Amino acid sequence: MIKIGLTGGIGSGKSTVSKMLQDKGFKIIDADVISREVLVKYPEILDKIRIDFGEAFFDWRGEFRRKEFGNHIFRFPKQRKKYEDIIIPYIKKEIFNEFDKYEKSKEKIVILDAPTLIENNLQVDMDFVILVWVDNNTQIIRIKNRDKLSRQDILNRINAQIPLDRKRDYANIIIDNSKDLLKTKAQVDKIADFLNVI
Repeated sequence: MIKIGLTGGIGSGKSTVSKMLQDKGFKIIDADVISREVLVKYPEILDKIRIDFGEAFFDWRGEFRRKEFGNHIFRFPKQRKKYEDIIIPYIKKEIFNEFDKYEKSKEKIVILDAPTLIENNLQVDMDFVILVWVDNNTQIIRIKNRDKLSRQDILNRINAQIPLDRKRDYANIIIDNSKDLLKTKAQVDKIADFLNVI
């Protein structure tokens, strides 16, 4: 089975490309979905968050306030690292469980859609890495329009990831998503043709 890592940065349009590949019939493992599911599947994660970060990130019903917590940890890199040390092992475990399931069902190609693929050294387990790239200005504008965050919160999130220009060094295939969707789709079509013949 061929394992492909699909990565980018916040606001690069990776999710759009992932959807295009899924529409072409490729199996996708979505690391963002897994990162939400592990909070439900492994309640000890939230217990550790309570101990390490306090009760302030839980509402009166005991529900985890993800958005407020996200803003907090992106503001303080050491706090973000502490959180990642708690949650990343669970996310990786579930990702590899998904790969195993697809391998057992004789799937030929599986794509891992992971924004922090390279930050978490998962590229070493992939046969190919596809990077969805945009220039920095486009990235900022897209995040602002989509997430309605302040410029500082946007920069905190961008700076929490390896810069897209550095991620190019790890990629086998680069999709330039700084133009219109038709140009992106044309690149995805070419990649799909390539993947279907390997």
